[in-house]
Amino acid sequence: MADFSHSFPAARGVQAGRPCYVAMCPMRLLPKIFIFDSQEVPPELRAQRTLNRARIPDIVSYLVDNPLDFTLSGITASIDGRVTFDPSSDTGAGQNLGLLSIPMDAKILINDGQHRREAIERALELNPELGYDNIPVLFFIDEGLKRSQQMFADLNKHAIRPSNSISTLYDHRDGLSELARYIVKHVDVFSRLTEMEKSSISNRSSKLFTLSAIKNASKALLVKGKGEVITSDEQSLAVEYWKEVSANMRDWQLAQEKKVATFELREQSVHAHGVMLQAMGNIGSGLLVQPRNEWKKKLNGLQNIDWSRTNSVWEGRAMHHGRISKARTNVVLTGNYIKQQLGIALTSEEQRFEVEVTK
Repeated sequence: MADFSHSFPAARGVQAGRPCYVAMCPMRLLPKIFIFDSQEVPPELRAQRTLNRARIPDIVSYLVDNPLDFTLSGITASIDGRVTFDPSSDTGAGQNLGLLSIPMDAKILINDGQHRREAIERALELNPELGYDNIPVLFFIDEGLKRSQQMFADLNKHAIRPSNSISTLYDHRDGLSELARYIVKHVDVFSRLTEMEKSSISNRSSKLFTLSAIKNASKALLVKGKGEVITSDEQSLAVEYWKEVSANMRDWQLAQEKKVATFELREQSVHAHGVMLQAMGNIGSGLLVQPRNEWKKKLNGLQNIDWSRTNSVWEGRAMHHGRISKARTNVVLTGNYIKQQLGIALTSEEQRFEVEVTK
């Protein structure tokens, strides 16, 4: 064994008949002892995907902006070298708790967590105090490239990205997520008809809207970017706007009162879909600069619009070959028609989109 080693308090265990060790590693040590494959190595000779460097700045900002309130999941790594484990006792639970020693000349390859490792290294440059925090590491003994590649595949094949709606529901740092939750709570139609966890609605769901759709539409409504502060007055204004929109949507009210089935409304109309909600967010951003009585009067015109899919005007706007589309072009063109019905002038950009659909 080498004369010098890294030592970690660790717990010893077994997975699939192979020994493994869980240790808490000071974050300041990560850049020094953990490596990942060079991006110049061909994929078939690597045990890891190449770094997506576009992901790193967001993780760095998260760590630096929240030094007292961040959460990082563990790193999985393989040790190419001989290790020793000195248990705290010879019997009982203590025989699997002890000191893991890894030779300093051993190669420790990250199987899962290389983006976290890179972000931690950059965050330490901005805030060295983060180096005194710890991150859990699951160590395996390296059994060669084939095993390491299989570990990477196994660790990632079952990973599922959470839906935008549930991320919005649980994110208490993001002002736009807080805004969406506030709106759902205070707009009666939304509170009854919003899917809070999923970002799509199943055919037989009793809901009409998704939390993520309300978030995106309200982001457009207030013209807010990521990380921008949203004041209580802006929250109240957004609630007032969506209440007024809802008051002019008789079908929404019927769905809320369970006088019409939500799945039938989605099948038969366009105003029960996210494309209309996003379009109304865009429209509202221009309306809210006007006096309240004026923009509220404009919204009364929503009652006179034929929202049924059988209305041929929606083809090429809210629909593409009979299917609802939330693409940006469809959102703009849907908003254009609604504006025209409400007597609102189109912007120069909206007019350019209109030229395409009327060719």
